[in-house]
Amino acid sequence: MYGAMKVTLGGSLKLAFRPWVEGLENVPAEGPAILASNHLSFSDSFFLPAVLDRKVTFIAKAEYFTTPGVKGRLTAAFFKGVGQLPVDRSGARGAGEAAIRSGIEVLERGELFGIYPEGTRSPDGRLYRGKPGGLARVALATGAPVIPVAMIDTEKIQPPGKVVPKLMRPGIRIGRPLDFSRYQGMEHDRFVLRAVTDEVMYEIMKLSGQEYVDMYATAMKRQLAEAAKAEKEDRKAAKSALAHAAKEQADEEKRPGS
Repeated sequence: MYGAMKVTLGGSLKLAFRPWVEGLENVPAEGPAILASNHLSFSDSFFLPAVLDRKVTFIAKAEYFTTPGVKGRLTAAFFKGVGQLPVDRSGARGAGEAAIRSGIEVLERGELFGIYPEGTRSPDGRLYRGKPGGLARVALATGAPVIPVAMIDTEKIQPPGKVVPKLMRPGIRIGRPLDFSRYQGMEHDRFVLRAVTDEVMYEIMKLSGQEYVDMYATAMKRQLAEAAKAEKEDRKAAKSALAHAAKEQADEEKRPGS
């Protein structure tokens, strides 16, 4: 199914959007490797595999594979077809362990494993701090090289609220493989995990040209959501105050002698 999806979906993406690519020679023709990419858009998981000759396996939330009904079955078939593995994210720790196991299994088969170290899409186009649990632990447990990848302008193709994608050329820069064999067997040392992750994020930053933010994207999303909620409440309060003032004014005008 992956081959068929690559020909149909991948071919259509390349024909319609004509993505430009730099550094394809850095992806090995065979053997395991980790593709660690920034994450700007839902389409990142489609554009990257479309320009590679080899299969890339990403992880996706289990809900994509378990939704009932015809639509659910079609969605599950689609995600399986584009090389996505289901991971149950009902518990944060359990989800992390499941993702690590999935990544190790993919690499032990000698395949390419794709991962987004930020853990979620960037809320504003900037590059956020990488989470050390998944990427670094998989790299150190398997000894597979880590290849930094920068997706460029993919967030501009279909911004939030837009239904019809904008036809434009996104870019993909693929860096040289990073070797972390010097840390082999130290996948449970949190300082080593942080060092490995930061090195990968630095390479992604150089490739992408993004502004780096030293905080997790999930934390920024929470801040933005809280700010939006507060702004909504402020608008509601202001509207209520204006209505109350208007009512008082009307009542005053109705009083005798006004």
